[in-house]
Amino acid sequence: MIRIVIAEDHQALIDGITLLLMPQEDIRIVGTANDGERLIEVVRKLKPQLVLTDIRMPKMDGIAATKIIKKEFPEIKVIAFSMFDQDEAVRQMVEAGASGYLLKNSGLAEVKEAIYKVAAGRLYFDAGVNTGNQDSRNINKTGEEPLSQRQLEILKLVGQGLSNIEISEKLFIGRTTVETHRKNMISKLGLQGSGELMRYALERKYDF
Repeated sequence: MIRIVIAEDHQALIDGITLLLMPQEDIRIVGTANDGERLIEVVRKLKPQLVLTDIRMPKMDGIAATKIIKKEFPEIKVIAFSMFDQDEAVRQMVEAGASGYLLKNSGLAEVKEAIYKVAAGRLYFDAGVNTGNQDSRNINKTGEEPLSQRQLEILKLVGQGLSNIEISEKLFIGRTTVETHRKNMISKLGLQGSGELMRYALERKYDF
């Protein structure tokens, strides 16, 4: 059973999503919130597996709320649910810790797919979302792979949404080693941070 909390300042939209997901026996909406501060309260009380949150909300936006949720409950997955597809909004949500990004015009099939994938530890970005501008990156122009084999292994796991601890356990290496590799990859690829690294992993289209 995937326990979900929905945060959205328009109650009608919450009601609509709840009705759409009600027939799914393995999905349960356990709580809702109409602003970011209330979302934090509900998450602390109910500890869901997944949060579906709007970005622009009263009192506290979805980006700030996601940062708090991921800091206090790293295991809780977050999907942004927004009408905005701007690169900056996507980047900020990814860097805050979101594992998915859905546009509000998404159909039921897309919403369900995103929920199932993110709950399983994977990433999901709406087809209408631009996850990065490849031309702006300082990628090795000789055609040679700039990353070592170990870094490629870590990059693939980053693309699957694994944390540094999970990657270290999977590869039987230290957490600090993973952190060092990530920093070196960001430097080698000319990226701006962990969110950029995640998007780069997605663009590489690893089979995950």
